Amino acid sequence: MSLNKNAPVITVDGPSGAGKGTLTGLLTSELSWNFLDSGAIYRVTAIAAQQKGVSFDDIAGLVAIGESLDVVFKKISGETKVILDSKDITHEVRLETTGNLASKIAPIPELRNAVLNRQRLFRQSPGLIADGRDMGTVVFPDANLKFYLTASPEERAKRRFLQLKETGVDVSIARLADEIKERDDRDMNRDVAPLKPAEDAIILDSSDLSIEEVFKKAMTFVRQL
Repeated sequence: MSLNKNAPVITVDGPSGAGKGTLTGLLTSELSWNFLDSGAIYRVTAIAAQQKGVSFDDIAGLVAIGESLDVVFKKISGETKVILDSKDITHEVRLETTGNLASKIAPIPELRNAVLNRQRLFRQSPGLIADGRDMGTVVFPDANLKFYLTASPEERAKRRFLQLKETGVDVSIARLADEIKERDDRDMNRDVAPLKPAEDAIILDSSDLSIEEVFKKAMTFVRQL
C-alpha cells in the first residue's frame, strides 16, 4: 500500500467521550470513505504489549510492536470493529483502563514516529475520515477539513456511564469524571503532540447537542468541499 496524497482527508480531533467515534462513523457512512481510528492504534499497542509481556518502560519493545501491528478498522452497522491479526479485539480496545494505558504510551516520541507513517497510509481514494487527538495538527496538517469536537467533562462522564451501564459495568459518574479530567490534563500538557485544536479547525461543542445535531452541523461544512 502506498500513500495517496491526492485523496481528501477530514480530521476529527478532540478529547475522549466527546462523540468523535459516533460522528466519524456517520461521516464515513455518508461519504463511503476510508476510516482511521488513530487512538485505537495506541490502544492496540498497549494490549499487544501486555499480551507479550513487554514493559511500558521498554521503548524499543513498544516501537517493535507498533511497527508490526496488523490492524484493520471495519465499520459494521455503524460500529467500528478493531481487528488485530484477524482477531476481533473491539471490546478490549474500548475499555476505559485500556484508554488510560494508551494515553501513557502515546506521548513516547519513538513510538509516535513508528506509527506515524502507518497512519498516513490509510489515506486512500475516495477519501479518509481520521479520528484522533492530533490528526489535524500532526498527522494530516494538510487535511481538507478539520473538526475539533469537545464537550464538558461532566457530560462526557455521563455518556460514558450510560455506555458502561448498558454492558453491565458498575461505575460511578464521579469516578469517571475524575478519570476524564486527569486524562485531559495529561493529554493537553504532554510535550509531544498535545491535544489542542488545529489553528484552522472548526470547533464543535456537543455538550448540549444531540449527535444528529452535531452531524448536521458538520455536514454543512463537508458539503462546501
